[in-house]
Amino acid sequence: MSSQLFDAIDNLAVEKGIDKDVLLEALEAALISAYKKNFKSATNVRVELNEETGKMGVFSRKTVVEEVEDTQLELSLEEAKAIDPNYEIEDIIEVEVTPKDFGRIAAQAAKQVVTQRVREAERGVIFSEYSDREEDVMTGIIQRKDPRFVYVNLGKIEAKLAEAEQMPSEEYHVHDRIKVFVSKVENTSKGPQIYISRAHPDLLKRLFEMEVPEIYDGIVEIKSVAREAGDRSKLSVYAADPEIDAVGSCVGQKGQRVQVIVDELKGEKIDIVEWSEDPVVYVSNALSPSKVIDVLVDEDAKATTVIVPDYQLSLAIGKRGQNARLAAKLTGWKIDIKSETEAIEEGLLIKEENEAIESNSDDDLFY
Repeated sequence: MSSQLFDAIDNLAVEKGIDKDVLLEALEAALISAYKKNFKSATNVRVELNEETGKMGVFSRKTVVEEVEDTQLELSLEEAKAIDPNYEIEDIIEVEVTPKDFGRIAAQAAKQVVTQRVREAERGVIFSEYSDREEDVMTGIIQRKDPRFVYVNLGKIEAKLAEAEQMPSEEYHVHDRIKVFVSKVENTSKGPQIYISRAHPDLLKRLFEMEVPEIYDGIVEIKSVAREAGDRSKLSVYAADPEIDAVGSCVGQKGQRVQVIVDELKGEKIDIVEWSEDPVVYVSNALSPSKVIDVLVDEDAKATTVIVPDYQLSLAIGKRGQNARLAAKLTGWKIDIKSETEAIEEGLLIKEENEAIESNSDDDLFY
């Protein structure tokens, strides 16, 4: 065996990012298999690879016994002492049995086994690399698509974007560059499988972490995300420091920060609201852009009844109930929205008090 083989292993290790020892172990196993197959031997053998000389040796390993029952695995004490007087029972003796033409035969037989081990090791490296990116955002290039999946090249592997994880409002074209959320990484019998999403709520969360330094640094915290991909999302944020404007940080000067994310999500509308531990305040904020007169809270049922001005009812509910639905997902509270007139008729709101509230509000505006 020439030194070129060891050079090839060195190059392969660097090119594939595989530990060189893994390749050498694979080669040793392949050579042992080749020896036993080609020379019909059941002998316990060891292969020695010498990188410095570029040589290879096959050594038969036999146990010293008093009475030999298997000549391929055992050696009598008498024969052992003929080799070296110091040998004792149960000692292991190694005898070189390298055939003259073994290099050629071994190279042919080892090729397939080494290729398989390289493939397995390469899969392991890829899985290790991409498992660290689970629940993260990666940028990829669309390679191809079929009725079920869009296939996105993420560098060393092709990931599947299932139809359910695609944005309904978005068209996917080959060679387009897109950002995707890595939802799951699995190591299967077919190799690493990466599942990605454009519809996952955490895609929105990670995009804000990338775009807003205050979120990345932990100054502003994203408390909750509710999303109907491609159409509208709501995001609640909080800053422990009262001097920090959590919502303003996410919106950015003249809306620049949030606009970058809206553009990435192809025009998806994003409502950013301030989180509060007070459900009255939180639910009111979550129903933005609708104005809220009052929020009645049922702690036991974790439900709220929200009263809004008559002219704000459709805005509070939203198109196909979307605004109310997203607010409920965002807050974790059930939300029943009633108009001001409805609330008065049901006795949930006293008319005189409401008129006083409106009168004070008008005075404030006037002054």
